[in-house]
Order: sequence, then C-alpha cells, then structure tokens
Amino acid sequence: MKYKKTIKSLYFFGNFSKDFESENLDNSLIFVLLYEGIFMVTVSAIGAIVALSVAIILILRKVPPAYGMLVGALVGGLIGGADLSQTVSLMIGGAQGITTAVMRILAAGVLAGVLIESGAANTIAETIVKKLGETRALLALVISTMILTAVGVFVDVAVITVSPIALALAKRGNLSKPAILLAMIGGGKAGNLMSPNPNAIAASDAFQLPLTSVMAVGIIPAIFGLVLTYFLAKRLIDKGEKVSADEVSVKNTRDLPTFLPAIAAPLCAIILLALRPLAGIKIDPLIALPLGALIGAIAMGKTKQINHFATSGLLKMSPVAIMLLGTGALAGIIANSGLKDTLIEGLTASGLPSYLLAPISGALMSLATASTTAGTVVASNVFSATLLELGVSALAGAAMIHAGATVFDHMPHGSFFHATGGSVNMNIQERLKLIPYETAIGLIMTVVSTLIFGVFKLF
Repeated sequence: MKYKKTIKSLYFFGNFSKDFESENLDNSLIFVLLYEGIFMVTVSAIGAIVALSVAIILILRKVPPAYGMLVGALVGGLIGGADLSQTVSLMIGGAQGITTAVMRILAAGVLAGVLIESGAANTIAETIVKKLGETRALLALVISTMILTAVGVFVDVAVITVSPIALALAKRGNLSKPAILLAMIGGGKAGNLMSPNPNAIAASDAFQLPLTSVMAVGIIPAIFGLVLTYFLAKRLIDKGEKVSADEVSVKNTRDLPTFLPAIAAPLCAIILLALRPLAGIKIDPLIALPLGALIGAIAMGKTKQINHFATSGLLKMSPVAIMLLGTGALAGIIANSGLKDTLIEGLTASGLPSYLLAPISGALMSLATASTTAGTVVASNVFSATLLELGVSALAGAAMIHAGATVFDHMPHGSFFHATGGSVNMNIQERLKLIPYETAIGLIMTVVSTLIFGVFKLF
C-alpha cells in the first residue's frame, strides 16, 4: 500500500514541508503513523472530483458553504479510497493548515469594522466621485470601489457601500443598472488583487510570503482590469433597466469624517505592513491591521466606539472564517489526492508549461466555490508545494493563483452574485447577463499576471 503525506512541523524551528512516499513499511508501524497523523492515505482523483462536485451541488441547493464543503470532503474521501477515520484525519489536517490565516482574517475584521461603521468608507467613495465629477461617473464608480476594496473592505461590502452613490449618479446621468453594477464589480475585482483581504492573507500564508508582497504583485494586473472594466461599462450605458426615482436615497452625511482622518486607518496598516520589505522590520498582519484600525479611530475622534467597530467587524469576518474551515477540510482531501498529479499529467501531455497550473487551479477552485477567498485558499494549500517543486517561485505562484481566483468568483451559487445584484435592485435574469463581462475582467487580470510571472518571469 502506498502512503503519502505532507509533513508540517509547527514546533521550534518554524514551518517546513516535505513530501515523500514509501511502499515497504511494516504494517504495525503504518498503523502507528496513521494513528498519529504522520502518514495519510492518498485519495484518488475521482474522490477529489466527487468532493468538489458534491460541495457545488449542496451550495447550489442553498446549503451553507461551510457545511457543503465539509460534506463534500467527507463523501469524496470515502469514495476516493480512504476509510472514515482517515477521511476525518485528512479533513482536520486541512482545516488546521489554515488556522493562522483564519486568525489574521479575524484580526482584519477590526480594520473592516472601522472603515464601514465609522463612515470612512463612504467618505472615501464620495470624495473620489466629487473629485472626478458626474461627467466621469462610471470612472468614479470604478475607482471608488477599487480603492475601498484595496484598503481592506470586502468586495461585496464595497459594492454595497458605493451603490447608493451609483444609483444617484445613474438617475442623473441616465445610466443603466448593468453599467453601474459592472463598474463597481470590476473595480472591486481590481482592488481585491492588491488588498489585505482574506484571499491575499491566505495566499501569503500558503506560500510563506509577506502580505505586502502578495498585495504588490496584483497592482499591474489590477490596472488592466480597471481599464477593461471602464471600457465594458461604457458599452452598457444604454443596455438594460434604468434607475427609477424611488430607488435613489438621500444619505445623511453630517456625521461622516473628513477625507484625511478617514484614510488614516488603511494608510497606517499598509505602512506597518510595508516595514518588512522596506526596512526588514516584521510586523505581522495580526498586529498591523487592528493597530492601523485603532490609529484610524483615534484620528477620526471615535476612540470610544472602537469596541463597537471591532464587534461589527468580527460579525462580518465570522462567516468568512467559518467558511474557510470548511474550505480547509475540502483542501485537505484534494491536497492528499491524485487530482493534482492528474492536472500536471494533463498539462505535460498537452505540451503546456507547468506554471499554468497556478492560474488554472485558481480559476477552477473559484468556479467550484464561487468565491475569491475560498478559491485562493484551496488552490494555494493544495498546489503550493507542487508549484515550488516544478520551479515556480513562491511569489509567482501566489500571484497567478490569486489572479486566477477572480475569473469565476461571481458564479450564481455564491453569495457575491446575489449581494451585488441586490445592491442595485437588479432582477436575476439581468444579473446573469453580466457574468461574461465579469469573467472577461477576471480573465484579463489572470492573463496579465501569467505573462508577468509565468511567461516573462519579470519578478
């Protein structure tokens, strides 16, 4: 019997991993090693595909994503040749592998809470719109959503935050709902590639890279995504439903902070994170993100509300953290399966270069989970070691997987599809028509990232 396991030591000497196989082990030793979790049975590629398929079907049937992925992982492991105890061990091991990312994501909730609950996000968006003017309404919406997402607001929350401004601009400028929604979604996708959001945190953890490095490598692809978004949104100005007068709400802006205090929290967090590559001073995101949020709250004169901001941020991050535990369990099955070998063999047989495994895996996993975060987590945890063995650098692998995960993160079985459509009161038939445009935006960013880090190896 053949056993395979990625060993991860989490003791005194830091993290390291090593893959090896053995076919001639004493049965009693194998039993002990299995019991201790040192060796795990390899699940077949069919089992991994079943795990993904079951997870997708359950999510489509409105089962919570965390439960859908847990059930998918369990069914896939059993069908793939593992017994019940081995399957559970693989699932637990996968979930344990992302606990550090989950902790950092929960810490990022403080920053998100400060930005959203203090009104800072609204101030940033409205300032950008005012500076660019209503004649450049679509460009203002693209840039506003991009910046909000880039400074740490979830992409769907960024769209919801900007949507009242977008509806007002659309009514005054006679813009269609598809045009303004695509502008916001594309801007959010671009910002997501260079933000301290959960997907970037997961990629940096899996490849053991500074968070700022993962954020920085997304800047150039994001610019291309931004340009394509603006071009596509302009083509949709006269297509689709228009905004009615009763859909435009007037917001009270008296209690909003001014622009400089509003930008203080994300600016301080990014400066703290940048100290590692710039000055060799390592400040973990677990510290930098909430500390930046605290400084921002002080700058806005809202120190007494910091507990409220943190609580709100925790409530927003908790569903993501819970989902990621299910994602980790699913990744545990796929990582210890023959699926990645099957993908590599397919790439080899087709004559395509091995680095394409990174963007393809990111795209496929985002298609399966309808989430940038979940797609990045699964692809990074499953394929990071393999990519490094194939000679792809950690930075290149993280960049291409992260970009690939934006290609299909808007599928109807995910919450992003429905949350964004609801933000502008769009019916589901019209929302479905935007999927090809959203895919094109994710695809252009993935192609640019692959050209930079895979084809030309510029970094």
